[in-house]
Amino acid sequence: MENLVNRAKQRDADAFTQLMQSQMQHMYKTARAILGHDEDAADAISDTILACWEKLPELKQNRYFRTWMTRILINKCSDLLEKRKRLMLTGDLPEGASYEVGYENLEWQEAVKSLDERYRLTVMLYYGEGFKTSEVAAILDIPESTVRTRLARAREKLAEMYYPEARRKTI
Repeated sequence: MENLVNRAKQRDADAFTQLMQSQMQHMYKTARAILGHDEDAADAISDTILACWEKLPELKQNRYFRTWMTRILINKCSDLLEKRKRLMLTGDLPEGASYEVGYENLEWQEAVKSLDERYRLTVMLYYGEGFKTSEVAAILDIPESTVRTRLARAREKLAEMYYPEARRKTI
């Protein structure tokens, strides 16, 4: 991947396209987890691709491309969420498009969706995308200890959802 990043930094459009294609599934999963709608995820991904092309020369270390790109994606998702909040204040929005999910992922997605955003994002980056805690910390711009705490609390919340009787016994 570092070779592709190098070539893309030299404004090789084919290398950049190949680089972004290799990250497309990762970007979709992350954006979908944050935004919840395919249309919004597509908008965030498009904005991210454009921002990456424009700012790629600013990337200092090529090996951190994925972390850097994910941070941009999260910022674009946050921008869309803010815009959505402003729109909701001015009027009702139509229902989002339905999304067909394989049954094997449905339970996981519903469980993660029930978490607060800070936990959901941390869980998706760590478990869904396979980032290390140090990488998640860099992406979210928070201390690594906070990432570990959020993961532990998210696991507790998920355990409470799936095993509520265990919680009652400890109280």
